[in-house]
Amino acid sequence: MPDKWVDWSKNVRSKDYRGSSSFATFMIIGPVCFFLGILFAEFPYDFPLLWTSDPIEPSYLDQLETHLKFVHQSPPLISRMLSIMIGTGFCGFFIKLFKASESNMLFDGASLVLYVIGVGVYIANIVKGLRFVSAGIWHTPDFAGNLPPSAQNPQDNDGRLVLGREDSLKVMAASNTILALVLVGVLVLQAGQWYAERKDNEEYERVERETAEQGKNASNGASSPTTAAEKRASKKKQ
Repeated sequence: MPDKWVDWSKNVRSKDYRGSSSFATFMIIGPVCFFLGILFAEFPYDFPLLWTSDPIEPSYLDQLETHLKFVHQSPPLISRMLSIMIGTGFCGFFIKLFKASESNMLFDGASLVLYVIGVGVYIANIVKGLRFVSAGIWHTPDFAGNLPPSAQNPQDNDGRLVLGREDSLKVMAASNTILALVLVGVLVLQAGQWYAERKDNEEYERVERETAEQGKNASNGASSPTTAAEKRASKKKQ
């Protein structure tokens, strides 16, 4: 990796080191925990779709669709707050990766990759699915997804298979699960950085103690022969 991106001389004892105790770390952990809280609130709605083998009642799908419409059609302030939280996380990563150390590149670089994947899943699957729910396309008579896959004409859909309401809601629920796992991965990497810094500090302290003890022993060893010689000289004079 070029030296202009990584400062190889920087370590946990450096003054400009931005590690797990820096404010940039809290700019990362805060939004991640915020989004995990939202996903946890959505888990009761996703559980019957993915984690049980019981048949899904149409009334439950209607209830879930109403909930998702309410979420997507919330006031613009809500979406702006979500965008601000996403941007705060990116700012935290960019601060930590500016003139990064080797630890920053390993842990924060990997965390940034997971964070970008999570944002991609959110935009490509969740936001797109919410738009479909708000548009109500599943209730239009000519919607191809209302037909079984065997009855769909691939030429009408550019060779693609159009999912129905239940399968589309399952895709959104699976996207929530994937997003939660990605965000947990970010927290694990940040915790790993804290643990690595702790071990590095312990190693530095151990080396400093050993160096101090060796210096003390060396000074004692150098002074002992002089003291013995002085004693012999004093005896001869007597």
